[in-house]
Amino acid sequence: MPDRLGQKRIRVARRRRPRAAPAPLRHGPLPGLIGYQLRLAQLAVFSDFAHSVGALGVSPGRAGILLLVEANPGVTQSRLAEAVGLDRSTMVPVLDQFEARGLVERRRGEDRRTNGLWLTRTGKTLVARMKRGIAAHENRIAERLAAHERDLLLDLLRRLGN
Repeated sequence: MPDRLGQKRIRVARRRRPRAAPAPLRHGPLPGLIGYQLRLAQLAVFSDFAHSVGALGVSPGRAGILLLVEANPGVTQSRLAEAVGLDRSTMVPVLDQFEARGLVERRRGEDRRTNGLWLTRTGKTLVARMKRGIAAHENRIAERLAAHERDLLLDLLRRLGN
């Protein structure tokens, strides 16, 4: 690049000093907070879930919805939304996507005002593949725990959720 006098400047590469690693963050009270530890655990679990089941195009929440439909053929949209903690207006687009993918079908319910939900043949095939991936995922997650620790963790989480 020319300087003011039109002469070319030669840039000399400067050696960059390696930066020292930053001091670790102090976490303050966070490590002792249940919510913080649950969130870290959730991130690890969801990351592993994505590795095991993500190729099927199903998130953990949507996997749960499909598993509930499988276990409760004919379940209404309202009951399903309630079971997963969503409002009906949020559930409808999810079910629309499942229907567009050929995974779920809506059928008129007993009282004509409701629709029941059933897995299609394609949905059943996907859920079977999903279950195999979930089983591998669960085994990887639980391998760090003894069987009694896993049972205790599930019990404690159920108590927190109720």
